[in-house]
Amino acid sequence: MNSGQTAERVYDALKRRILSREFLPGDKLDPTALSQTLGSSVTPVRDALNMLAGQRLVETRSGEGFFLPHVTEPDLRDLYGWNAEILALALRQRSQGRLPHVSPNDREPDAIAEWTATLFGHVASMSTNAEHGAAIASLNDRLHAARLVESRVLDGIVVELGAISAALSGGDVDEVRKLLSAYYRRRWRTAAAIVRSIYRDT
Repeated sequence: MNSGQTAERVYDALKRRILSREFLPGDKLDPTALSQTLGSSVTPVRDALNMLAGQRLVETRSGEGFFLPHVTEPDLRDLYGWNAEILALALRQRSQGRLPHVSPNDREPDAIAEWTATLFGHVASMSTNAEHGAAIASLNDRLHAARLVESRVLDGIVVELGAISAALSGGDVDEVRKLLSAYYRRRWRTAAAIVRSIYRDT
């Protein structure tokens, strides 16, 4: 296996472990310890952590190393708000066409989180500006932990997402806007409870 393949494998594995919540908010991510569990030398692990820090999935602290970021209510509200703004821009700059209706594989939290990411990726794909898609892909990763626990705080998420999917597949952009507005209002109001639920697993 060459160094490029090793670096890609390590990056993919670390990102997967972060998104699956194997690490908890505030955990230190030690490159030496991680290299042993990943079957790699330290250098590709450190490179992967730096890449993930650039994507804001990991944070660096001067002289202290790498950590999984803490989640705060203001930060989560900002992420929800930024996500809403990007989707609104994507809808304003949309091209013509309808999108396929998508449903979750099951009702488990990880399937619903993936469904949400897919739906919002579809919204971004309607835009004539490719940067909207890149921004939503990044936000999908950064909001993944919150989406895994939203169903503990909010009821009717499957119905909510199903309505958004139906409106997208029907090409009813005004209805999509209305439904997205309601989607984000619910999460702004309950951001504190969602953060508490994230930490409940710690």
